[in-house]
Amino acid sequence: MATINFVPDDYIQQRQSNRANSLYLILLVAVLCGIGATFSVLKMRQRSVQAELAQLSRQLTQAKDQITKLEELKSKNKTRLNVMMMTASLIEQVPRSVLLACLTNNLPAGVSLTTLEMKEKEKSKTPTAAPTKSGTAKKPAAAAAGKAGSTPAKVEPDLPSAPPEPEVTLMIQGLAPSDIEVANYIANLNESILFDQVQLVQSEERDVEGIKFREFRLAARIRPELKLTRKDIEEIRKKRDQTS
Repeated sequence: MATINFVPDDYIQQRQSNRANSLYLILLVAVLCGIGATFSVLKMRQRSVQAELAQLSRQLTQAKDQITKLEELKSKNKTRLNVMMMTASLIEQVPRSVLLACLTNNLPAGVSLTTLEMKEKEKSKTPTAAPTKSGTAKKPAAAAAGKAGSTPAKVEPDLPSAPPEPEVTLMIQGLAPSDIEVANYIANLNESILFDQVQLVQSEERDVEGIKFREFRLAARIRPELKLTRKDIEEIRKKRDQTS
């Protein structure tokens, strides 16, 4: 039996076309939603990356500031160290006032000073010991240790020595009634805490306004590695005041 279709073909084609259009529209909306979501995710990641870059930039700026401050601090410390070293080199071993007070405190009666000259020079190196005679020469320590069967002693490396301190010497010139007072003055200076190696350089007779005096010249050295305490300085100055 034959089937009769009363629906027109145009209507069927239009419905199929509408279904296809709806499907395409749904797919387009889904694609657009996916693109929008992807764009949103990318935008969020971009913002987070920019925030991290900004934070890293701030940290880098802070690190640069800290490095600059550290370099300035190093430069200041170096300058301060140079100033301290220069100051230490300029500080006198013994104050001039204390030196003059000690010289005047030990003056015997009738002795006066006319001139005082101070000189500084580097300390001379300690002379090496003279070689022993061949008959009494000692065997090397290493050979002796080898014979005894003991291990040789370790030899410590030579350490760099500190720069030598300057040696301060004085040339003292004055007038005295006789050589006895000059000898007493030399003895007093040798017993003081400031000087050693006080020696008579010259002593000759001078006529000053009809009065005969002994003009003397002494050489004295300030004791090496002298460390004066505040108590020593106060005692020297107190004795100077009492003498004057």
